[in-house]
Amino acid sequence: MVIQSKLQTFEEFLTTQQINISISYLILSLVVAALLAYILGKLYIKYGTSLSNRKKFSSNFILLATTTTLIIMIVKSSLALSLGLVGALSIVRFRAAIKEPEELSFLFLVIAIGLGLGAGQLTTTLVAFIVISLLIFGRHFVHKKEENQNLYLSISGKDVKLGEINKILNKNCTTVHLKRFDQLESGGLEASFLVDFSSFEKLEKTKLELNAISKKLNITYLDKEGF
Repeated sequence: MVIQSKLQTFEEFLTTQQINISISYLILSLVVAALLAYILGKLYIKYGTSLSNRKKFSSNFILLATTTTLIIMIVKSSLALSLGLVGALSIVRFRAAIKEPEELSFLFLVIAIGLGLGAGQLTTTLVAFIVISLLIFGRHFVHKKEENQNLYLSISGKDVKLGEINKILNKNCTTVHLKRFDQLESGGLEASFLVDFSSFEKLEKTKLELNAISKKLNITYLDKEGF
């Protein structure tokens, strides 16, 4: 009898309860989540250092923040729904490769915004967002030295060595920083550099010398302000 009573209590504990969500607070939370995600996207585009298309990547921030807010508001009042969410998320996987830690950091921040607002921590979320935004803004000035480097140079191809590329760049560029290097399974490589050329002639000379070591190289020059 005691066991049966405990089982019944446990079943009642797991039973989905009626969720009472204030429509006004739901709308407020979603609007604030969208606004914070939009501001964060602008900060990422302007002050981020990722070599990927930051504008395209940040376009997902609003949808991710508002969706996370809605999910947390629904499941926070029910253990059963929370356990169901864990099971559902176990079969969802990211298919896009996150190659740079900065991308993952901003994704976590967007999710944190949704978690905070969904849990009803509006003030805490706003204060934390302001502090983190100031840190992002401050980091920009700490690394201001890199602003003197005016181009992102991306090189990919086969039958070429990183040392050969680096030698040519050091000879023709005033400054060179290797930002990312990937060794492909096919035997080729992908490398991204932050560089500065003193003149257009130096840029043209670099292109010719890179093409001389391999005709199959893909070379992309991109102005930093072009993101």
